[in-house]
Amino acid sequence: MSDPATPPPRARRVTRRALLDRWWLLPVAGTVGTFGYMGWYATRVTLGKRTPGEPAFEAAPPQRVAALADLGTDWAEVTFTYAGRPCTLLRLPSPTRGSLGVPGGHLAGFSRVCTHLGCNVNLVRDAEVMAFAFNYRAPGGQEHPQLGCRCHYSVFDPLKAGEAVFGKALAPLPRVRLERRGADVWATGIEAAPEYTG
Repeated sequence: MSDPATPPPRARRVTRRALLDRWWLLPVAGTVGTFGYMGWYATRVTLGKRTPGEPAFEAAPPQRVAALADLGTDWAEVTFTYAGRPCTLLRLPSPTRGSLGVPGGHLAGFSRVCTHLGCNVNLVRDAEVMAFAFNYRAPGGQEHPQLGCRCHYSVFDPLKAGEAVFGKALAPLPRVRLERRGADVWATGIEAAPEYTG
């Protein structure tokens, strides 16, 4: 029971002087918050990239894409639109998950819609252009053409099934199911577009 002779405690008043004495807390808190966010984001875009698994193609109407004769050399490219999405067909020097083996090489099809914010990706053949414009050089001297997004400089490796290997994109490019029909290459399915990771 409180003593009736003791006055009740007064609420502590925040004075202008007290605020001025602690002004430094605002920039410190802002700096800590900014660097904390930057660290989280850098960790996310560096360690949060998803590796392509086995293809999960969704059926779409069959469509002729190109003649095999149009893809006679490694890194030959044919661009096309399939299931309403811009796509690319590449001849690769080695197989990758979801690729189609053909005499003397392998074919792979990818959506050209970047999984970061939906810009179009393009094949960048020159490793020096990739290093200068995208700030990316393949590790271990394994330089080969890459698919690059010029909006925010994400890079996708066709030899790793379209995996996002650099930049803000986290998800791999959706793959296109390919079939050989005589002397032609047909698209017969495509993976679902992932949610953008912007």
